[in-house]
Formats: sequence, structure tokens, C-alpha cells
Amino acid sequence: MNKTAFDLRLKRLHQEHRKLLQRPNRKQNNGNGIFERYEFPVLTADHTPLNWRYDFNHATNPHLMTRLGINSVFNVGAMEWQGRIVLMARVEGWDRKSFFAVAESRTGVDRFQFWDYPVRLPDFEPQETNVYDMRLVHHQDGWIYGLFCAERHDDSRPGDLSAAIARCGIARTRDLVAWERLPDLKTGSLHQRNCVLHPEFINGKYAFYTRPMTDFAATGTGDGIGWGLCDDITRASIGHEQIIDPRAYHTIKEGKNGLGPAPIKTKQGWLHLAHGVRNTAAGMRYVLYLFLCDLNHPARLLKAPGGYFLAPEGEERVGDVSNVVFANGWVARPNGDVFIYYGSSDTRTHVATSTIDRLLDYVRNTPEDGLRSSVCVQQRCRMIERNLRCSGGSRRGRKA
Repeated sequence: MNKTAFDLRLKRLHQEHRKLLQRPNRKQNNGNGIFERYEFPVLTADHTPLNWRYDFNHATNPHLMTRLGINSVFNVGAMEWQGRIVLMARVEGWDRKSFFAVAESRTGVDRFQFWDYPVRLPDFEPQETNVYDMRLVHHQDGWIYGLFCAERHDDSRPGDLSAAIARCGIARTRDLVAWERLPDLKTGSLHQRNCVLHPEFINGKYAFYTRPMTDFAATGTGDGIGWGLCDDITRASIGHEQIIDPRAYHTIKEGKNGLGPAPIKTKQGWLHLAHGVRNTAAGMRYVLYLFLCDLNHPARLLKAPGGYFLAPEGEERVGDVSNVVFANGWVARPNGDVFIYYGSSDTRTHVATSTIDRLLDYVRNTPEDGLRSSVCVQQRCRMIERNLRCSGGSRRGRKA
């Protein structure tokens, strides 16, 4: 490719990229009353800056090839920062390695743009191979913390190249640019993924939500979402983990479950977003669900609606790991609006919007899982009866 053709193709790449970044997003019309989905993903591999992927020098890249490809952008942490919504994205390269990068938007639903450089997270130890799925928390102590999965090979199984150990990495910052890496969280469990820092002190201690497991990825090897306290986050160690949201047979969280982002503080309690996993004939299915904990005793569960809150639909079901939605970031605005950011099938990032009032209504007034088919039918029939009484309708000669 000569220099003229090179420059023309590069110009077109920039034009297409700007068009993508400036594309407005629209609410879908088929809402369920709980939240609204949006027409387009807010972040994809194509949203990443071109100079992260291409060498613009004609002498060293005469065919304008992609040099460092991006495979996917998903599972974002989120917070409001200096009047904008910022997402801490998991960006995965063609080489399968993930890294963190910040994208920001004024609207929270579109026109996200990445900062100039990825996050330069301090290297912790030579054995650490991959980092991903950061939860952002602006803690009561003034620091912004990022908790993430820090993965390395399990050297006790040298012949198994898929054997891994997952630990909870901890880093903190004042500006989302310069990061201080702290030692990994220590617990009695071999594996810790999906760990979250509670945003406030509890009796003067740092509080963590954990997910203790005895196997890196297999379903059925963990008890559920845990809770534990520690005195010093610079040497974080939890001696006892209390399970506050256990797994249950024949539910959306039969296989495993884990907390998403840090909970939102409301007048009625701490509002939580989590993911549940079950095995199917086609593989593991990930969905999202909500629950509410006591305002003064955050480890005490108050309400837990039955079933899922959000499940993959349409293109969300297709990707590198299909039939998956996963969330580790949401933002509650001062006016009560809530932006829920979720990854679909380990490929792209979407947004759904709701309000604190609607989410609390859903959590407090949706029946809990009856755990048995007969009980679930009774729940539905009671609602049918109420609806018939309200509408004055007929049962068409049939009794429930």
C-alpha cells in the first residue's frame, strides 16, 4: 500500500470511529416496568482508540494492519466522577490478556470515550498472569478502591495449563490514574473471585463481600456470597466468612453466585445486585438478581425476590462465553436514577436504566422463590385472583 492509499484508509478509519463514538443511544420500547434496556451496547472492542490497535507509521506498518488487536470490552466497574460517569472496563486483547481502561460519558448511556492510556496497574508479582472484573468503590476513608480478580497458574498442577488460582487483588487511587497496589486479600479459601468492598466502615472495620470457593471455576464448589471484616486494608485479612446469600437447589443460583458492584445505600436498606449461575445442557447460564440487606446490619438479608432480575436476550446471548450477563458496576444518581452496566457473553457492555424507587418496589413486593413448583403455582394463582377481583373479570367457568 503506497503512502497515499495508507493515508486515505487511515482517514476513513478515524471517520468511522468518530461516528461510532458519537452515535446516540435510545431506550428500547419493550420495557418490563422494572428497567429499560438500550438499543446499542455502550462499549465494544470497536470503541477502543485506534492508536491502541494500529501502528500509524507507514514505514513500520505499510499495510495498516491491526498490530495489537482488541477482542472484547466487558464487565465494567462504574462510578460518578467529576460530573461524569466513568466505567472501569475489562479490555481483552487478541492474546487473551485483560487490562483495565477508563471510559467516560456525560450522559451515562452513550458517547463513552476512553482515556488516552489504559490503567497502568502496578505489577504485583511475576506469577500474576491476568487481572479482570474490577469493582470501584469510593470508600468512607476517602480513597477510591478497585477490587479485582488476580489470576495465576496453579503450579501444584504443572501438567494442567488450564489450572488457575484466583485471588482478590486490591488497589487504591485518588484520581483513577495513579494506583497503589496493596497485598491481595487473605481468607481461609483457596479461591476468591467477585469480592467487593462495602463503602462504609462497620464498627470501625473494613467490610468485604466475598465468594469463597474450593475450585477456580467449577459450579457447586462454593457456599455463596460471604461477608467478613478486617482491621487494616493495607494488610487485608479475614478470619471468618459468614455466608449471607447461600446457593440453593433448582434456582438461578444453584451452581454459584457472586456479588456484582458495591451495594447502593437507600432509606430502606442496602440494595444489592448479584449474578447467579446454573448449569444447562448448553453450558452455564449467568443471570442477574437483586436483594436487600438491613441498613444498620448489612450482613442481614431482608428481602430476596424469586428468580432473575435481568437475563441475556437477543445478541446478548451470543459471544465468547454465550448465554451470560454479568454486572460489576452501577451508578445511583442524586435524582434517584440508576444506571446498570452489564457485560453480555464476555464480549460487550450494555446499560439498563431504572430508579431507586422502582428497584425497591421490585425487591420488596416481588414474591420470594417458592423453591417448589406447587408453591410457585400458588403464588401465581393468588396474583391471578387479585387481578380478576380488580378487573371484575370472569374465570370462564374454571376454578384455580
